[in-house]
Formats: sequence, C-alpha cells, structure tokens
Amino acid sequence: MSNILYKEESYSIIGALFDVYNNLGSGFSEIVYKDALEYEFKTLDIPFQREKEFKINYKNIVLPHTFYADFVVFDTIILEIKSVENLNDKHLAQCLNYLKVSNCKLAILVNFHKDLLDHKRIVL
Repeated sequence: MSNILYKEESYSIIGALFDVYNNLGSGFSEIVYKDALEYEFKTLDIPFQREKEFKINYKNIVLPHTFYADFVVFDTIILEIKSVENLNDKHLAQCLNYLKVSNCKLAILVNFHKDLLDHKRIVL
C-alpha cells in the first residue's frame, strides 16, 4: 500500500471543499469560495493562513516579485482555488512555483466549475 503524503490533513481539506461545493454549487467567483472555505476551516479548527505571502531570495537580495498562495493549511499544504472552465498547465505551474518558494511538499489545486468539484494533488 502506498503512503499518501499528509493523508489525514488532505482528507480534512477535501471534506471542507466538498461541503462548500455542496452548499454553494458552481458559478461564483473564486473569492466567494475562498470566503466560504475560510469559514469552514475556522469551524473545523483547521489551521490555515489565507493569502500567504512568499518572497524569493536570490543571492543576497530579495527579488521584487511576491507570490501569494490562496491558503497554506496545516502549515504544510498549499491550497490554490480556481473557478474556471478547465484547469491547465499554467495553474499547475503556479502551484509548482508556490511549492518551491514555500518549501512545502504538497499542493492541492481545486477548481469549482459548473459540473463538478475538480481537485489535483501536486507533490514536489
């Protein structure tokens, strides 16, 4: 049997995501889903940081570009929320950037679109 990275934490996050989707359905902008997820995380006592800022150090300077991950959950998992027709390589690359800059090992990329709640685990 394979080991799933942050299995219990991931299940807690996915459960909150489905609760939000089952209550709101599709058609809202990302910010609505983020607000609902923040409520769920607080209700479930799931530790999180929203719009977590990451800076990139290069040699002896900090580069001017800053990354903002939608959520960092359990201090170990990047959670990126989308509300688009389809996830694409650009969304995956965004998560990979967040993983690299954060030193986290797992990202969950989520899409609240019209037909279903789509989510992908990205392990670095």
